[in-house]
Amino acid sequence: MKAQALHGHLDALLLSVLEQGSLHGYAIIEALKERSGGTLNLPTGTIYPALRRLERAGYVDSTWSTVNGRERRTYRLTGAGHRALAGERTSWQELSSTVGRFLGVGGPSEAPA
Repeated sequence: MKAQALHGHLDALLLSVLEQGSLHGYAIIEALKERSGGTLNLPTGTIYPALRRLERAGYVDSTWSTVNGRERRTYRLTGAGHRALAGERTSWQELSSTVGRFLGVGGPSEAPA
């Protein structure tokens, strides 16, 4: 799946991944891939700018550490990030329900008589 198809939803997906606990960038990419059954295989050029945007918004904090001589940045959800994720979930449920009325498996509903 292309990153463009996720327009407007990537931030919510990242917040959801970080809800499970702190992760470094590559682990976030792998979690997205794993939880999507391989459908979301997004490049670092998509993920890292989104993480920086979330950090500027106050939804994510990050810290630098050295592991096996390599620097890596670890991200964690803030209280504001938890609240934003709750709002994203509510919005997603409303959108999904509305779109489902049009594109659902059952097809179009019967027109009123």
